[in-house]
Amino acid sequence: MNSTFTHEDVELFAKKTLYKGFFKMEEYRFKHRLFDGGWSGEIIREVFERGHAVVVLPYDPINDKVVLIEQIRIPVLESAKSPWLFELVAGMIDAGQESEQVAIKELKEETGLDALSVTKVNQYFASPGGTSERFDFYWAAVDSSNADGNYGLPEEHEDIKVHVVDREFAYKMMTDGQIDNASTVIGLQWLQLNYQDLLESHHEK
Repeated sequence: MNSTFTHEDVELFAKKTLYKGFFKMEEYRFKHRLFDGGWSGEIIREVFERGHAVVVLPYDPINDKVVLIEQIRIPVLESAKSPWLFELVAGMIDAGQESEQVAIKELKEETGLDALSVTKVNQYFASPGGTSERFDFYWAAVDSSNADGNYGLPEEHEDIKVHVVDREFAYKMMTDGQIDNASTVIGLQWLQLNYQDLLESHHEK
């Protein structure tokens, strides 16, 4: 099913930068066609621009284990039980970089693991009501027996601890609410729906 409208059904009057630092805030002034016909009035929206990113699910299909990372996320300081979150690997895609290469690089930097294979699953927008950010989601086959220690780039103030857990335990962490960040929830739900195919595919090789 395709959307009723396209880019041609939006008229952009102006776009200006309100703030530019580690991230960027843009103001859009526009109008758009309505489902009932005609056009909307002028709308003003602030959009959080942080570029696009990759998220990588490191999964060991031999041992049926997931590699999670733990790091501090200061934006959740006041709303989470702890600002240290259990997550999948993720990183920003800089201009000129290939998404898959970023996935491989981030996996190495954040877990110390080399990908035995990398497969793109899908892509999704993080929170399209307020930000343009899009995630490219990959799963990477890894040897979890080599996963241990602390990683991250000091120059980026990263302090990352690696955890290896059974797939079922990782899924239970999500259903119990111990894992509640969107990218990790999406990744673990996808894995729970597809792990049997991944196991069968690996055993056939």
